[in-house]
Amino acid sequence: MHLTELPYRTLAIVRGTDRDAALRTVLVLAEEGITAAEVSLTTPDALWVIEQARRELGPHATLGAGTVLTAADAARAADAGASFLVTPGLGDDLRRHPVPELPLLIGALTPSEVIAANEYGALAVKLFPASLGGPGYLKALRDPFPGVPFVPVGGIDAASALAYLAVGAVAVGVGSPLIGDAAGGGDLNALRARAADWRTALTEEIAA
Repeated sequence: MHLTELPYRTLAIVRGTDRDAALRTVLVLAEEGITAAEVSLTTPDALWVIEQARRELGPHATLGAGTVLTAADAARAADAGASFLVTPGLGDDLRRHPVPELPLLIGALTPSEVIAANEYGALAVKLFPASLGGPGYLKALRDPFPGVPFVPVGGIDAASALAYLAVGAVAVGVGSPLIGDAAGGGDLNALRARAADWRTALTEEIAA
């Protein structure tokens, strides 16, 4: 999994209230070119959503599980077909127990948490919640951690995505500004429109 090669440098975060709507959301995003998605395990029947999306999208799709809190969560997500795992932080259970050998995005906010995530072997540090410090905080973190890949998550819209990428984020994780209410049964045409707007905004940045 190469974070700098994600389409539009974007990881879509699908956190829904309805399993069928969440599945439709993942599939519509893929149709619209936003092909990297994580399904939060807080979504009802999230493992079913991952299983079905994997069947639809094939073995090479960038499809992961989010809100992974324990080694058991990680194992179940891997069995369901997740190709990467995302945690909001690094808890003791994950430290103490073996997890599947899948790429991990580990949540961190403070310098000590960044060090812990990096020592654990994270593919990237999920800067969360990024909205607390904004792009300026990421810029400050990159001074002592120039080699750590950061993926800001939390309160990311198109404007802030561009700002984070400008100060060195390798990708951004985006939830409701892109997903809206689609994963709860909302209008899929509106989702397609938001995806088109997102593609336009991020394409201009990447081409710049």
